[in-house]
Amino acid sequence: MRELKRAQTALEYLFMVAAALILVAVTLRVILDSMRQINIVIANYTTVMRQKLIENL
Repeated sequence: MRELKRAQTALEYLFMVAAALILVAVTLRVILDSMRQINIVIANYTTVMRQKLIENL
């Protein structure tokens, strides 16, 4: 009976670790996608500002 409880506890621990890893993976994916979007926006802004500066010269 004691071994069964130990096995159940070990499985519960593994499921918690798996859930935590999934949450970390999702969070990293969201952060990386956001960073890519920010880089695109900054690149576009830089391009537009450069064009406007050239037009005004």
